[in-house]
Amino acid sequence: MLRQWEGGVLTITLNRPKAANALRPDDRNELIRLFEEAGGDPDVRVVVLRANGRHFCAGADVLKLSGDRATKVKRVTGAMHTIMTGAQRLVASVLDCPKPVIAVVQGAAAGIGAHLAYASDLVVTSENAYFAESFVKRGLVVDGGGAYLLPRRIGMQRAKEMVFFGDKLSARQAFDLGLVNRVVPENELDSATEEFTSRLASAPTSSIALTKRLFNDSPDVDRTQSFVAEAMAQEIQGYSQDSTEGVQAFVDKRDPRYVGW
Repeated sequence: MLRQWEGGVLTITLNRPKAANALRPDDRNELIRLFEEAGGDPDVRVVVLRANGRHFCAGADVLKLSGDRATKVKRVTGAMHTIMTGAQRLVASVLDCPKPVIAVVQGAAAGIGAHLAYASDLVVTSENAYFAESFVKRGLVVDGGGAYLLPRRIGMQRAKEMVFFGDKLSARQAFDLGLVNRVVPENELDSATEEFTSRLASAPTSSIALTKRLFNDSPDVDRTQSFVAEAMAQEIQGYSQDSTEGVQAFVDKRDPRYVGW
């Protein structure tokens, strides 16, 4: 796992290219830690998740999982606890990170790797990228928040088709379904990502954080709850330095200079 911070942008890079960046438990836990730390660091304005090599992330490290299955004694609720504090906590750390998260997908994003992208706020892919719900092909049930994310992203029928068959979804198909924001040639991946990061790194970060929370919660609450939460968020942001700056900049007819809070 590589970590780089520059100009308000934290870049986290998966770095197991020979294993298609499959996640071991230690890798998963490190990602959780980095996202949680980024959420509380005022110097981080945006998080970029990307990977070295041909693929983004092939999912969980199946070789490691198969070894664990062979040696561990099964106990009631033991596996459930592992899943809830592992893959599900990882996806939650992306959804709950108050900073905007950009996933940069250059190849395969399968299983939990695909879910990391679905949980991100913006997704940039190369033309040869693809997504796959590979669980059924291994006789497994979708995990890592897939049953929560996919129906909300693309609708129930298309979500069921993806998980029942495990077929690959091309970058262009994912774009048409609304799963990704940009599909570009591989040599333009960095510049397309920079277009997003440069704008977000100078944006009113707390405004985006509150808006992200409202949007992520909206499918699960009724109108009354949504309106109350929106009003509270408006009031909270109204006390921020950036809201004062934004209004004053509008009055002065100049570009605002946001600090992020």
